[in-house]
Amino acid sequence: MEASSAGSSISAVTGGKAKPHQPAKDVNIFFDELEGVNSPSKDDDSLLHHGNLTSTSDDASRLEVVGEEVPDKNKANGLYFRDGKCRIDYILVYRKSNPQTEKREVFERNIRAEGLQMEKESSLTNSDIIFVKLHAPWEVLGKYAELMNVRMPFRPFNPFTAGAPCILVRCCFLNGHFIEINGRSRRSRRKIYYLHRRYKFMNRIEKQISRFRGWLPRKPMKLDKETLPDLEENDCYTAPFSQQRIHHFIIHNKDTFFNNATRSRIVHHILQRVKYEEGKNKIGLNRLLSNGSYEAAFPLHEGSYRSKNSIKTHGAENHRHLLYECWASWGVWYKYQPLDLVRRYFGEKIGLYFAWLGWYTGMLFPAAFIGLFVFLYGVTTLSHCQVSKEVCQATDIIMCPICDKYCPFMRLSDSCVYAKVTHLFDNGATVFFAVFMAVWATVFLEFWKRRRAVIAYDWDLIDWEEEEEEIRPQFEAKYSKKERMNPISGKPEPYQAFADKCSRLIVSASGIFFMICVVIAAVFGIVIYRVVTVSTFAAFKWALIRNNSQVATTGTAVCINFCIIMLLNVLYEKVALFLTNLEQPRTESEWENSFTLKMFLFQFVNLNSSTFYIAFFLGRFTGHPGAYLRLINRWRLEECHPSGCLIDLCMQMGIIMVLKQTWNNFMELGYPLIQNWWTRRKLRQEYGTQRKTSFPQWEKDYNLQPMNAYGLFDEYLEMILQFGFTTIFVAAFPLAPLLALLNNIIEIRLDAYKFVTQWRRPLASRAKDIGIWYGILEGIGILSVITNAFVIAVTSDFIPRLVYAYKYGPCAGQGEAGQKCMVGYVNASLSVFLVSDFENRSEPTSNGSEFSGSPLKYCRYRDYRDPPHSPVPYGYTLQFWHVLAARLAFIIVFEHLVFCIKHLISYLIPDLPKDLRDRMRREKYLIQEMMYEAELERLQKERKERKKNGKSYHNEWP
Repeated sequence: MEASSAGSSISAVTGGKAKPHQPAKDVNIFFDELEGVNSPSKDDDSLLHHGNLTSTSDDASRLEVVGEEVPDKNKANGLYFRDGKCRIDYILVYRKSNPQTEKREVFERNIRAEGLQMEKESSLTNSDIIFVKLHAPWEVLGKYAELMNVRMPFRPFNPFTAGAPCILVRCCFLNGHFIEINGRSRRSRRKIYYLHRRYKFMNRIEKQISRFRGWLPRKPMKLDKETLPDLEENDCYTAPFSQQRIHHFIIHNKDTFFNNATRSRIVHHILQRVKYEEGKNKIGLNRLLSNGSYEAAFPLHEGSYRSKNSIKTHGAENHRHLLYECWASWGVWYKYQPLDLVRRYFGEKIGLYFAWLGWYTGMLFPAAFIGLFVFLYGVTTLSHCQVSKEVCQATDIIMCPICDKYCPFMRLSDSCVYAKVTHLFDNGATVFFAVFMAVWATVFLEFWKRRRAVIAYDWDLIDWEEEEEEIRPQFEAKYSKKERMNPISGKPEPYQAFADKCSRLIVSASGIFFMICVVIAAVFGIVIYRVVTVSTFAAFKWALIRNNSQVATTGTAVCINFCIIMLLNVLYEKVALFLTNLEQPRTESEWENSFTLKMFLFQFVNLNSSTFYIAFFLGRFTGHPGAYLRLINRWRLEECHPSGCLIDLCMQMGIIMVLKQTWNNFMELGYPLIQNWWTRRKLRQEYGTQRKTSFPQWEKDYNLQPMNAYGLFDEYLEMILQFGFTTIFVAAFPLAPLLALLNNIIEIRLDAYKFVTQWRRPLASRAKDIGIWYGILEGIGILSVITNAFVIAVTSDFIPRLVYAYKYGPCAGQGEAGQKCMVGYVNASLSVFLVSDFENRSEPTSNGSEFSGSPLKYCRYRDYRDPPHSPVPYGYTLQFWHVLAARLAFIIVFEHLVFCIKHLISYLIPDLPKDLRDRMRREKYLIQEMMYEAELERLQKERKERKKNGKSYHNEWP
């Protein structure tokens, strides 16, 4: 569900309870001259300590705040160095047996030269594993925060709120009075109007209504901020951090000024730029991870996500515990997501994913409601449907066999159930729903742009620009001999020739085309299976399967198709990886975009190819009895059921959608759960339960599963493919949005549980949007308009019924199209075939004497063709051409109408909300005013101090 930001700042927790806000002190007391932190000159082994959770260090932290005592529990909770004062910002893991010792020593020596503090600890479970704990002192954080343009809370100048906690105050003067117009603690006087007369009856009604409202929960989907005091909003203005203007920033405690996610991001930024070997390209942690020098690198989780005490009575133990209770727990599945907390803990990139997923899920509510309404409309009008009535009553109409030899003649009334089920999905509301879903997709994307803009503003991403990315090591190794000047940095860098790039892209495109051909071959195999098995099931011994041979064929074919899809997905991942590496992208973002596009294309074609076949090709090119078209001149192509092909399309979509989502949910959560359970079981057997609970946090996190190598790719891909299923063939399956909604409600909590409890803490990365996925969503929205137009015009019987009602039915020429106008439609849509005209290999084994006591002379089939005794036997009738023209006209009108509506909506909905635009302009103006007032206040304070000390100074002009 779409998340409502629940606040990004969390009050410090001591002893399980939340601290109250302290009044803001003079920030100058925290900025005395700090002694320089000298990097230790010891070798690596001197920093190594065997696992001892209670050991202390003699060195006092230089970041200790005056007047505060370090809690004893910091020494044993696994989040600090042994002195209990220096918080662990990052963990590196390596094995002693690894031969890359020299590179690690150089790398760690350069880390200490950058000012980072380091401490080593051997694993309690495996002495070969070494944990390197890193801590960034204040001066290092300040230096790199300024280089990285990290935005931090800015100190507003307001004489009315001096010394108050960090609250965004927006004010104006009205009639000479100071008025707060956008503060959190605003109070307004309300005028009270007294009525001269009040009726007792009305008073009683109001009292009863008030009592009834008292029984109902107030805003049940909102997070309860009264019972969860840790959820507090922080609406401070922010500005890029600057050490020269440090007095402008709100700093209550320099140890907590930069939150843990920001500290880890700064340390990771440093590690990516530290050399491990002589040479211009021998730099960065990623290269050491890829060559095996280090086994893992990750920031720590903030303690356990469980607590013995209730969060409502004792508060949250840490941010991870808070996220588990108000986000990842199944008990809060109906509540909004605390997006600000997610962003604070996991970073903006992951926060944006959950914001998009919540927005998509919230937008599915109207789509699911309308789809359910269309389905229920079909249920309620089923008893009045003239077409299904005629099918159920057509006991005298004998249909031709649907396969060669073994398929018998059948009464049309035998397909009564299928005709009724078809009406549930193919009824008068289907066209409206298709138009609605096309408009819905546009509205969803347009309003997401507005929602993203609001989130980007709230999370200080408006002015954020991605840093100049480093060149991939593989690109450097391949093209290190040829260099050219980078136009941005002015430094020489490896260069890939245009001819080499084009040749690689051509080879990659050829590989993509070949894999698409593999998909088509797999679909061809499914088609052959359907053609062969329909005859086999028709001759089956069991009457249940023999009488429902076509449904059994479709069901088994869908299940086999699903297995092929899952097997090919594994192959596609390896092929996409190979082709992307073959292209030699220059940067990681280029590599990620190229890999994403290939994987989406492969999986989209793989998932939807069979659905396209059933929707647009099944039963369209079969010929007619006596002149069937055959595959390789052997197998007769499969025909649609007498009730139409829509029931096959519904089965295909329903089974694939349910199985795919169930499998994805199992692989996302079940697989990590099983792996982590097996790891805990081994530890429990070796060290016992009590020993395991005493493991430090870095040991616990190391035993968790790492985030997958492609980041959020799998999560986005799953949802984008689901979006395609929800929109592309939604006219044939109106319940698709409902199934997607139910899945996403579960998906949000599954992903939250996985991130909080099963995975190591990922690095907090920044991002302004969802990247290339937005363009893919727009492409799917355009494709959905085209496919739904063809589904309504070609797959469903909407157009033939419309043509019959207005041209050939009882109401022809009267301008009516009710159920009474559909009388005789079934008979008019069936053609007559002379049984003696069957081919030898198509002639059924039975002669149909079981229906009338004598051999059948004629049978019926679905088509608009002349009877056998006409001048042109089995030629197309005039009604066929009318239906064909109406179908083409409907496709053109539908597409142009929907595209016009989509473009009109896109034009009318601005990308940036007006109130947000005004807030941005207002904030820019106020920040300038604040900086001017703060600078003026500082100068005045300095002047007063000089006068007080009796120091003379020269006045400057003016």
